[in-house]
Amino acid sequence: MDRRTFIKAGSTAALVGLTAKSGSAQSSLVSLRPAIADRKFVSEGVEAKIREIAGRLKDKELAWLFENCYPNTLDTTVFTSTRDGKPDSFVITGDIDALWLRDSTAQVTPYLPLAKTDEKLRLMIRGLIHRQAYSILLDSYANAFMHDPKKVGWESDLPKNKPGVHERKWEVDSLCYAIRLSYQYWKTTGDVSPFDEEWRRAMKLIVSTFRVEQLKNGPSPYRFTRRTTAMFDAPPFDGQGYPLRPCGLIRSAFRPSDDSTIYGFLIPSNMFAVVELRHLAEMANAVMKDEAFAKECSSFSGEVEAAIMKFAVAERADFGKVFAYEVDGFGNKLFMDDANVPNLLSIPYLGFRPANDPIVAKTRRLVLSDANPYFARGKAAAGIGSPHTGRRSIWPIGLTMQALTSTSDEEIAACVSTIKRTHAGTGFMHESFDPDDPAKFTRKWFAWANTLFGELIVKIVAERPKLLDRTF
Repeated sequence: MDRRTFIKAGSTAALVGLTAKSGSAQSSLVSLRPAIADRKFVSEGVEAKIREIAGRLKDKELAWLFENCYPNTLDTTVFTSTRDGKPDSFVITGDIDALWLRDSTAQVTPYLPLAKTDEKLRLMIRGLIHRQAYSILLDSYANAFMHDPKKVGWESDLPKNKPGVHERKWEVDSLCYAIRLSYQYWKTTGDVSPFDEEWRRAMKLIVSTFRVEQLKNGPSPYRFTRRTTAMFDAPPFDGQGYPLRPCGLIRSAFRPSDDSTIYGFLIPSNMFAVVELRHLAEMANAVMKDEAFAKECSSFSGEVEAAIMKFAVAERADFGKVFAYEVDGFGNKLFMDDANVPNLLSIPYLGFRPANDPIVAKTRRLVLSDANPYFARGKAAAGIGSPHTGRRSIWPIGLTMQALTSTSDEEIAACVSTIKRTHAGTGFMHESFDPDDPAKFTRKWFAWANTLFGELIVKIVAERPKLLDRTF
């Protein structure tokens, strides 16, 4: 399925066994989850959390959305088995039958707090850590992988994909997400059993790949070409991308949207790398007992952070000093934001800088305004979209991240209200929707968007309970 094709709510293709009234906010509020026997994975901890949260929400439609969305990853995308005597979990993104390092991490992140006491859930996440390490060792430049190790995705791509690789789009954030999952799992559970020799080799390969992509020792060996009519599906110049000047930043050929970068030093992904290299340094000391590797990761993190502050901060009229989205090391900068995470909106969520940091606050004001060419306003909603779905679209992930990083009750409530009235009667989040007509949307089954929305509601209940007394 082309992820840029808009679906009209109410069509047979738009719904996956749903019983809600198509295109209408007046749903019967009947659960849209698969029957228990048809669910891919069941966690008692998650089921208990659903009952707890839904019971505390005054807004019944919001409670219904939460009950549908929060468990969607477990209900529909998780496949568990064993490999070499270890747990193995393959988590697909939804309507595309492949595992993305980024999506799979983001999809299970909202369940991590429950893994400490839910042994079955803990085992599943441990299996995903093993699967990600295995995948990275297969090809550290790939962003998505096949369940069947003999199958190949996108067979026309060049260079040819290895068996087991779905797509070889080099994204810095994909490797960052793998570190993030391991670190958050360790900090939550204290369990070090996933961090075996295979995992250690994968972590060292991540760092060495980042070093190559700094371009300080010559051009990258990476290139990517694809037969496509979508201009952003591959970098120009025979798959090598636009020229860059090495400056300490890490080159990313693609954005987390899977679109190719214009200026290859993608700043949100480099911010993410700063944070996750620090996390890896902590794990190298405490888990790997490798002081030299810990020092390398820590030093690398500092180098990238210094380069961000030197090359990615600029003065913008009406806003002041802000972060650019992409830079090229020659002095050119791209000012925009894309709804896919990591993005500039997610800086506090990633842990790079707090929301009250002056540059972060000014950057946020820019990206949530008409100064961002991918901020859309329409009759139904306003929010950040992505060129991945056209010049004019809004992404629920963007609205959710806006709420997750806000310090304002009113802004959070406004985001939740917008999300609630734009699900087009389907009871689930989508990839994107038309700002004038939410019934026109892309991707009816997008587990990352669903689960991230669940993460937001759990956060609101825990941190802003007074918001629960209102109807959104």
